[in-house]
Amino acid sequence: MTSPTPRRTVLAAALAAAGSAAPPAVAVGAAAPATPMVRGPAASPVDNRFWNSYTDWRSGTRTGTRAVPGRRPGLAIAAPAGRTDYTDPHTGRTAAWEYASWTSPVHRSKVPATEVIASWNAHTPAGTWLLVELRGTYSDATSTPWYVMGRWAAGDVDIRRTSVDDQTDGRSTIWTDTFSIDDAASGLRLVSYQLRLTLYRKPGSKLTPTVWQVGAVASDIPDRFTVPASTPGPARELTVPRYSQNTHIGQYPEYDNGGEAWCSPTSSQMITEYWGRKPTAEDLAWVNPAFADPQVCHAARYTFDYQYDGCGNWPFNAAYASTYRDMSAVVTRLGSLSDLQTLIGAGIPAITSQSFLKEELTGAGYGTAGHLMTVIGFTADGDVIANDPASTGNEAVRRVYRRREWENIWLRTKRYNASGKVVSGTGGVCYVYFPAHPTARQRLALRSLGLL
Repeated sequence: MTSPTPRRTVLAAALAAAGSAAPPAVAVGAAAPATPMVRGPAASPVDNRFWNSYTDWRSGTRTGTRAVPGRRPGLAIAAPAGRTDYTDPHTGRTAAWEYASWTSPVHRSKVPATEVIASWNAHTPAGTWLLVELRGTYSDATSTPWYVMGRWAAGDVDIRRTSVDDQTDGRSTIWTDTFSIDDAASGLRLVSYQLRLTLYRKPGSKLTPTVWQVGAVASDIPDRFTVPASTPGPARELTVPRYSQNTHIGQYPEYDNGGEAWCSPTSSQMITEYWGRKPTAEDLAWVNPAFADPQVCHAARYTFDYQYDGCGNWPFNAAYASTYRDMSAVVTRLGSLSDLQTLIGAGIPAITSQSFLKEELTGAGYGTAGHLMTVIGFTADGDVIANDPASTGNEAVRRVYRRREWENIWLRTKRYNASGKVVSGTGGVCYVYFPAHPTARQRLALRSLGLL
């Protein structure tokens, strides 16, 4: 039910501060399709910016890369800008690579941010990989260094996909996949940023990665133990495949041993298959044939972060989803259950990140320092219908959770752990996967949330 705790525990310590608040209030909380609940303009503590159009790829600074036109425009290597050696810290192998790069224009965030999370969608055939970096400007006009947000490949033969630890300038730090201001109470914020893509291929080849989208969510979520209750909307439930992470306990120790560590890839696989995409029999040939639901093992392997030593890297999960035909995926933050109902109303399920004590979520039967589950709908009373992978088996995955309890544990930024210590919550973190060419109804919903 939890992803490995060291990264999230450290981030919690960095973000949490001593304080107190009253405990959250609790309200008790097959449907027909509903019209998307599109929000009107409102102030938001979240800013999304994604580069994905032909015009986007022709902007910024290109060094050896080219914009690729077509129904799904992308960025690819035109002619190598240089050659370098890379020693993989997880295999010890050193290899030579040709490279080319693209640097985005400066994006001035609508929200001076305490956190930024990048995500990307790309194709990396064997013999290629890519590097994603972020550099920003603080509110005092000084700059961050270039931070590595991920070294990524869809496969795991050429390089091992990895985050990079120990990145800090004494004012901000990269916690696996998240840029974070070290002392938010100081008032320091990140006001603008650029992203840089470096594309690598084996020397002398004509191969190239193709990046279809790169972007980031910048946010300054206010400190809160509780959040305002949203108003329930129309009931709807999507038919999403159900997979339990717990049926995989002890499988593949090299990918963090299944079970509670696989909530994120299990959730990613559920939604990928909802959209009609799944690994082929050839893709799954490496999985022990005695294991049920081998596609979940596949998702764990191909979301695994070799530095984090787990499958819970948020952008790596989104990138995995995007390796399937015509799929887009983003990591973002949403502001309320009304936002999730907008997605559900358009037929788009979502993966949410939350942490809670056992007694805070009625019917869960467990507590967690960090867990991903898939929201697939809402009851007529507004309660949350979730495919919760922390279940005994696939038949037990579908759960109904009380709206008020669920909304609070997902959106809060502070909570008390079992020892009474103040630690952090995720503040509405969410993965959203959807077709690269969504319907008009889906586009309307995604645009209303800043995701297109």
